[in-house]
Amino acid sequence: MRLERAIASRRQISALVPVIGLAALIAVAGSVCGLGAEPNGSGEPRIPILLYHRFGPSVADAMTVRTADFAAQLEYLRENGYHVIPLREVVAYARGEVRPPARAIAITADDGHKTVFTDMAPLVERYRVPVTLFIYPSAISNASYAMTWEELHRLKETGLFDIQSHTYWHPNFKVEKRRLSPAQYEAFVRMQFLKSRRVLDQRLGLNVDMLAWPFGIFDQELIRLARLEGYTAAFTMVRASVKRGDNVMILPRYLMTDEMRGRRFAKFIERATAPARN
Repeated sequence: MRLERAIASRRQISALVPVIGLAALIAVAGSVCGLGAEPNGSGEPRIPILLYHRFGPSVADAMTVRTADFAAQLEYLRENGYHVIPLREVVAYARGEVRPPARAIAITADDGHKTVFTDMAPLVERYRVPVTLFIYPSAISNASYAMTWEELHRLKETGLFDIQSHTYWHPNFKVEKRRLSPAQYEAFVRMQFLKSRRVLDQRLGLNVDMLAWPFGIFDQELIRLARLEGYTAAFTMVRASVKRGDNVMILPRYLMTDEMRGRRFAKFIERATAPARN
């Protein structure tokens, strides 16, 4: 029943994303799932996955985290005994294959914004923490806001960045489902999944098998098609920490915004990593 309630909550948020926009999504996600939802029973570790998008000296939009604040967050994690682990270890923990270190955290960044290379990467290298990037390849070396293929290759070569899929051009699947026939929609979805994997694999010499759902939108049909196209884990924007036994195709992440800094960040991390209560 707990898993069914969690899926219902995640579906509720996913349905609202294209309608209410990012700012309202953050509020709804917090109210539906809780900021670090209350632990529920097993005494098992809980691992928050942090989701970033872009960085800068000041806040340009709702998705920007100040670079200085990100540096302060990494410093806080190091000084207070937290362990940033590869995202794949979180997936393995959800499957029951490994036990994570105490106070484990994972870091991800979606979209491939150029500030991931200019602002985030130097700090990642300074603190030597693993990061997973979810990229939609159509923007790379094309959009003015995005990184280039050369920059992505350089990040891969550091050994700290794992590069995975965010579909080919970040579509809104709810919009596409309304405008396409069922057969056209399935073909479109499978193209988004497959083309992204192929381009990333070919350009960067990867073996892509993880996916971040665009806009956090997912349902059982999308999960089925993602599995058909070779994805073994996928990630949402539901605000909760990962627990052993969670469905690896809808693992939750905490969207990080400019408000999450200082004491608020410290309290959030403490709550999000607290073991589930018996």
